[in-house]
Order: sequence, then structure tokens, then C-alpha cells
Amino acid sequence: MFQTFKNAWKIEELRRRIIFTLMVLLIFRLGAAIVVPFIDVKTLAAGLKANSGSIFGFFDLMTGGSFSEATLFALSIQPYINASIIINLLQVAIPALERLSKEGESGKNKINLITRYSTIGISLMLSIVYYFLAKRSGALVYTEGFSGTFSAVVIILCFTAGSMLLMWLGEQIDDKGIGNGISLLIFTGIISSMVRVFPQIIYYFQVASGKVPGVQAQPFLYVAVPVIVAMFFGMLVLIVVVTNAERKIPIQYAKRVVGRKMYGGQSTHLPIKVNMTGVLPVIFASSILSVPGTIKDFFSINSGFWSSVLGFFSINNWGYAVFYALLIIAFNYFYVSVQYQPMQMANDLRKNSGTIPGIRPGKPTADFIQRVLSKITLIGGIFLVLVATVPILIEKTTAVAISLGGTSILIVVGVALEISTTLESYMLMRHHKGFLE
Repeated sequence: MFQTFKNAWKIEELRRRIIFTLMVLLIFRLGAAIVVPFIDVKTLAAGLKANSGSIFGFFDLMTGGSFSEATLFALSIQPYINASIIINLLQVAIPALERLSKEGESGKNKINLITRYSTIGISLMLSIVYYFLAKRSGALVYTEGFSGTFSAVVIILCFTAGSMLLMWLGEQIDDKGIGNGISLLIFTGIISSMVRVFPQIIYYFQVASGKVPGVQAQPFLYVAVPVIVAMFFGMLVLIVVVTNAERKIPIQYAKRVVGRKMYGGQSTHLPIKVNMTGVLPVIFASSILSVPGTIKDFFSINSGFWSSVLGFFSINNWGYAVFYALLIIAFNYFYVSVQYQPMQMANDLRKNSGTIPGIRPGKPTADFIQRVLSKITLIGGIFLVLVATVPILIEKTTAVAISLGGTSILIVVGVALEISTTLESYMLMRHHKGFLE
């Protein structure tokens, strides 16, 4: 990967694109350091830390800590991601959107416009929720009279504008940078938050040696911390391997005579990735399981029957890990069923005179592809469950809380591989010799 960046830097156009991308990412990090006015950051951060199991804790993870620091980019690119996912899913349910998705470039532009308008609505809604969260935490400087109203308008507009600015910056990276703009912004935010791991490791070694005042020495940390770090690197290797893994279904194209020329007759394959859905099932599952904690904290339900029910879904409870795993696998199957249509794939193969050796065209081909998809989806779901739940189980059993979440690692590795592939494709287009070798 580093060799790819080195080779890309030698090409003038790619060098300009890389520099432009780095400048946009610098603007992103500067915006992530600008605090929105009229909010007491320390009070807000303390309230969010106490409610880390809620959806706000999940937002803080995905924004690289900007959410708890009440910065201009506190909402990050989450509203745009949510809008994109909602519009993609609605394409299956709403015929008008489905027709737009099949109208080529013009339909794609209209869907993008709908997504942008949806992003504005979601950003505004989340900004209002953020304002009431800050008010409930006692983190607002002004709460009454004209000052309270003015500060509310400023806070809500700042968060909304920040989110829309990030959406625009992501599109600029797509147009003038190296691509994958939205993914790069998430990648940068997570990487910036991972820097906190090093002070945490140093702290646990100090605890192990008994150098922390008021904390009893725990020598087992001398072994536990290096083992956890080693498991992190092992998980890193596993993610890279599985992300690149794919099941290749052989395809044979029949020969066709058009005029005096013969076409087809070649053999190729239909690649199906093991991890087809990326990190989306993990994000969906995390979002849903954070809802009970959010309700419990928002309405201060601290006793009684409902407190026990909502507390069962707390991240500190074993039930959380079980439901987390089940939801990840369920969402994995759901997303694959929405995105991949075996019958349509079989029909496309038949239209192009392509067949799978030993399988008849039509429904038998669709059934075969469906069986392969089901097996691959299960393997991909188990992989996502391991990546998402192992860090939780480690923290539960060792009481060592190091910020090495599986979700963050999966996003970082996936984006890094995407960037590497994009740069290689740019270089391949500019070195025609590469097509002949």
C-alpha cells in the first residue's frame, strides 16, 4: 500500500489530487477543533461519558470524539450516511425511486439531489436533538429569555451547517481529489481518536507497577495489555484477508457470429466477496441496541421493571453481546438480499450468452447463485460478529478498556484498501503498458 502511494506521488496529476485531498482533510480537522458557542464542553463531555452506552456514545465513536466536544463538525458525516442508506433501502419499496435508479446518469443525479435534501432534514433534526441533550446536561450557557432563544438558533444552525459543509467537502474529494470522499472523512475522524490508545496503554502499565496514586497495583496487566495489543494486530490481519477474499463463480460465454466476426467463447468468473456488506450491519446493530440505553438515560428511568428491561441491553451486560451478534447476522442477510438479486443476475447472464458450467440457464442458475450467496453471507456475518464482539468480551473479562473497537478497525482497513485500489486504477489508466502485461 505504501509503495502504491509512493508511485502515485510521482505522477503530477495524482500528486495534485493527493495534495488537494490532504488540504480538505486539514480543513476537516480544523473544523473539528472549533467549538460551537454557548456550550460548556466540560459539562457536556461528562454527561456523555456517563451515557456512553446510548446512541450518543455511538455517535461520539463515529465522529472521532467531535460529538462530545461540541465542535462545528460534531454531527460529522452521519446525516449524509443515514440519508444515503434510507434512500437506498426505499428504492426497493417505492416504485418511483426504483425507476429513477434505472434511468442512468439522469436518474442517479435526481437520487443524489433527493439524498442531499434528506441530509438537510436529518441534520436539522439531529441538531435539535443535540441542543436538547446539551440543555438536559446543563451544558448551555444561556437557557432563558432572548439570549436563550438566540443561542438555541446559533447552536442548531452551526451543527446543521457543519454537517452540510462536510457533505460538500466529501463531494469535492470525489471530484478533484482521490475519491472516496465520505469514507476518507470518517477514516480521518476515527484515526484521530485512535491516538488516545497510547496514553491508555501507558496508564495501564503504570497501574500494573502501582505508580498510580490510590489504585492498587495489578501485575496481571503486564501480560494482559500486550496480549490485547497482539490480538488487535491479529484482528487487523484477519480483516485485511477477509476483506480481500472472494468466491469466484466460473462463467463460460458461448461463441457468437456477428457478420464475419466471431465473439465470445472466453471464460471468466463472477466474484462474490465474503464481506459484501462492509461495516453496515455493525452500524445498524449498534444503532438499534443503543436505543434502549438512550431511552433509559433521556427519561431518567433508574428503577422499576422498565429499568431492568432497558438495562438488559446495556453494553456492560452479556445480553448486549448476544443480541449484538444476532442483529449483525440478521442485518447482513437483509442487506445482501436487498442489494443482490440472483434472478436478475441469472437473466443478465442468459442475455449475454453466459452460463455457469454444469448449471442450466434461468432458474437453476438463480438457485445456484442464491445458495452460494447464503453460504458466503453466513461466513461474512460470523466474521463481522467476531470483529464487533471480541473487543467487548475482552473488556468484559479483563476490565481493560482500550479504545480498539472492532467497528473502527473494520472501517479504517476497508477505507485504506479502497484508497489503495483507487490509486492503482488511476495509475493503470495512465500507464497503458499495464493493460498489456
